[in-house]
Amino acid sequence: QVQLAESGGGSVQAGGSLRLSCAASGSIFNIDAMGWYRQAPGKQRELVARITRSGSTNYADFAKGRFTISRDNDKNWVYLQMNSLQPGDTAVYYCRGENRDIRYADYWGQGTQVIVSS
Repeated sequence: QVQLAESGGGSVQAGGSLRLSCAASGSIFNIDAMGWYRQAPGKQRELVARITRSGSTNYADFAKGRFTISRDNDKNWVYLQMNSLQPGDTAVYYCRGENRDIRYADYWGQGTQVIVSS
């Protein structure tokens, strides 16, 4: 199995920055692309950013120009640098590891809370 553990969340004022980290352990060879999602109370979980093993990235529109996703394939960690944070970014941020075997479910971390104050 794969275990994902997020860290780096916290409280910042609008305009501030945070860097989230996700550490993968276990059967890490099962992980393909990795990504970050977020979910606010009462709202659906949404994609923030995604990165493949080769380094190709995809961003949600709200993240473009403000957030940067990166990964260390050797350590199997993924990061999310978040700049120019706004109150609308307040959410629990989750790390996802896509399963290389499409027959099985992807892996999810427990999430890390991000609070942006006005």
